[in-house]
Amino acid sequence: MRLALAGMACGAFANGVLQALAAGQGSLMALVRAVARPMLASIFILQGLETYRRPEMVSARAEPVVRPLAERFSFVPDKTEEAVRINGAVQVVAGTMLALGRWPRLAALALAATLVPTTAAGHRFWEAEDDQERKQQRIHFLKNLSMLGGLLLATVDTAGNPSLAWRSRHAAQTARREVKLAARTAKVSGQAGSKAGRAGAKASRAGAKASRARAKAGQAARRRAAR
Repeated sequence: MRLALAGMACGAFANGVLQALAAGQGSLMALVRAVARPMLASIFILQGLETYRRPEMVSARAEPVVRPLAERFSFVPDKTEEAVRINGAVQVVAGTMLALGRWPRLAALALAATLVPTTAAGHRFWEAEDDQERKQQRIHFLKNLSMLGGLLLATVDTAGNPSLAWRSRHAAQTARREVKLAARTAKVSGQAGSKAGRAGAKASRAGAKASRARAKAGQAARRRAAR
């Protein structure tokens, strides 16, 4: 199983590189993503599978972390082995998604969420009494901290596409511009309508004056004809 997963990770690595080159995405960032994602995901896939299959190997160390979480959050299982197994399954699934480039930001966020309790449970170097063991656990702790930093970077990597925050700001700015444009258009239309109304009123008054003048001229003509 582990060999199969390792082969799948290598296949994802090669497939990502080929896709980046074949699609014309010859940029350095596209190639780096195709290489780095399977590399970052590989340890989570293998270790997650091992944890899922043998949760008893780490359940004793995870007990101090799982127990307080289970008491505070209802979705955390009461049994430590069950919580450890779920954590391992999430690492396998999310690691595979990250390696294949499927929802990579969500997958990286899920892996980061699993790495925090894993590190807190497995590498408590401050509790080690032996100096050599403390050094080893501190190295593993810092190694996991480095991986957490890489995962956090992966969660904000939009692969050159605008982020949701940028899209929201851009949509708000566009909406404000459209509102201002509509207000100016309505104002200009209102002013034009007012001017047209005044011009129509003036034309009506001029027509009325012309009618009265014609009536007076007709009356004068009739009086002259009567004389």
